[in-house]
Amino acid sequence: MRHQSHGSGHFSIEDFASCGDDPVFETGVLVFHPENIHLGHNVYIGHQSILKAYYKNEMLIGDKSWIGQQCFFHSAGGLRIGKQVGIGPGVKILTSQHQEEGREKAILESSVTYAEVIIDDHVDIGSGAIILPGVHIGKGAQIGAGAVVTKDVEAYSIMAGVPAKKLRMRPP
Repeated sequence: MRHQSHGSGHFSIEDFASCGDDPVFETGVLVFHPENIHLGHNVYIGHQSILKAYYKNEMLIGDKSWIGQQCFFHSAGGLRIGKQVGIGPGVKILTSQHQEEGREKAILESSVTYAEVIIDDHVDIGSGAIILPGVHIGKGAQIGAGAVVTKDVEAYSIMAGVPAKKLRMRPP
């Protein structure tokens, strides 16, 4: 039986659905399904990051957003990242997951569900954080390093931990 690859991850700017002025792609960045990715102006993508778009739904990254090295974004369920968002090294954003279907079926063979992740403008996500499917992170929120975000985050709140919990609000 032959298995088909998802591709090499190599790309050119012309492959994107849209791309603003002055993007920076550091060495080793891989991009899959660039035809479903929209990049704003002055977007920075760090070394060895993977933008894994999907054959359906879109990945949008807003103007002046900064993505640290070795990040992994999977947008099968859709991914919208606002303007001036800072995303630390090693952050993972997932928009799909396998369902629990009983012990008789391998998890890998179970149904997959998709849920969009939305990250509003001016958010900061610390190194190594994981954002799970269906999460909406409100404007100006701050996510601590290593946090696992399992539910929506209120605007301007500071979240940390596993699972992430609200520590306090950012000062006005």
